[in-house]
Amino acid sequence: MKKEIRTVYEEVGYNELSADEQKLVDEAREATERSYAPYSNFRVGAAIELDNGVRVTGANQENVAFPSGTCAERSACFYAHARYPEAKFKKIAIAARGTDGEFVAEPVAPCGACRQALLEYETLAQGPVEVLLVGKEKIYRLPSVASTLPFAFSEF
Repeated sequence: MKKEIRTVYEEVGYNELSADEQKLVDEAREATERSYAPYSNFRVGAAIELDNGVRVTGANQENVAFPSGTCAERSACFYAHARYPEAKFKKIAIAARGTDGEFVAEPVAPCGACRQALLEYETLAQGPVEVLLVGKEKIYRLPSVASTLPFAFSEF
């Protein structure tokens, strides 16, 4: 039997976002500046909005002893929960700069490890965590982390 999995997302422009979403996107873009990526020269920033109103950012951090570094998404989510363990994640924005130093034209999605880590915090939040994947001219809005990870590893 053949089956199909579909992911629903919305493509929007920056000006179509709410003021709060624009701020989250701006913080993800700014976080790319704090990336340490001397090997790939691919700089990623993430910004997470928590239900207590706090926003936390992270940036990818590379290490010559690959894979000892970490991605922007895990950098942000691990710090957010370590600093604010009672807060629930509401939304995450992810932006990237390519090897030319410019923001990527097409939005990029988190790697599998980051999707799985973010799903853990979505489960902890007991509700969807919206995802904004940020490209230079367009943004993909996904309703939840789970929508990025079909057949997720989960206890449920």
